[in-house]
Formats: sequence, structure tokens, C-alpha cells
Amino acid sequence: MTSRTLRTLTVVTATVALCATAHAAHAAQDGGRRTSGIAAAWARAWNGTDPGALGALFTADGTYTDEAVGVTFRGRTEIAGWKARADTLIDNVHVTVRSTRLDGDRITVRAVYSGHLKGVPGSFAVPMTTELDLDRAHCRIVADQDHYSLATVLAQSGLPADWTPPTP
Repeated sequence: MTSRTLRTLTVVTATVALCATAHAAHAAQDGGRRTSGIAAAWARAWNGTDPGALGALFTADGTYTDEAVGVTFRGRTEIAGWKARADTLIDNVHVTVRSTRLDGDRITVRAVYSGHLKGVPGSFAVPMTTELDLDRAHCRIVADQDHYSLATVLAQSGLPADWTPPTP
């Protein structure tokens, strides 16, 4: 092999390797955008008025667990129903995302959960951590676990620790 042929082969090999690396980096960036997009869509759904928007983010058999209240909902319809119930109990439900962290198929969201329980003296704003487990393509939520202090929500709202919401 001549030195010119060897140099050409080296340049072609380096170009192919560089293109493969750039493609992999671009795919990783797209995945990062997609997962941060899911976290943003999740917050928008909580901040919005359409309960179906929250349910639509989940797989058909997805689960939503509110650890503070001790309830789990399965499937898009039940999850949308949970958002609708929250909207009937809480004025100005709002989630403010502070940070997100992707680790494999899980996004950890650190946020502030706020609102005003209807008919009570004060509003609340409490730290919340949510774990969003994603499907393999990172397009839908498989499971959501919300963690926040219900005792702090009640105290900030001016309610006793044993308060329970009225039944619909």
C-alpha cells in the first residue's frame, strides 16, 4: 500500500468514525430533549385545566401514585380523573419545576407544588419530588410517584393535621 492510499484510508476511516460519533451525540441530545419535554409536558398538564392532558402522557397501563395521600391510579382514565379531582379541591394547582435529572429510564423532578385548597384560609407551596419512569422510547410515562409533605400542605393551609377532603 502506498503512503497516499494509506493516508486516504486513514482519512476515510476517521470521517466515518466522526460521523458515527456525531450521530450518536445527536441521538443522545434528542433523547435528552424528549425526556425534558416529557417533564415539561407533565408540569404543563398539572398547571392546565384539561385533565385528559395528564392522562395522555402515560402508557395505557401507566400508574400514578400520590405517596402523601396514599393513593394509586391505573390507566389514563383514572389518572385524568385524579387531576380532575385535584382541580375540584384546589384552586390554582401549580407545579414549578426546579430541576430534572435523567438516570436510565427515570426522570427525577424536583419542584414546588402549590395551590389553595378551596374554602380554607391559606394557600400552600411545598417542595415535591416526582419520579417519572418512562417507556423504552422515553415517549410516555409508565409510572409516576409524587413525594411531598401532606402535613406541610395542611399546616400552610391553616387546617388541622387530621383534615380530610370532602367526598364528591
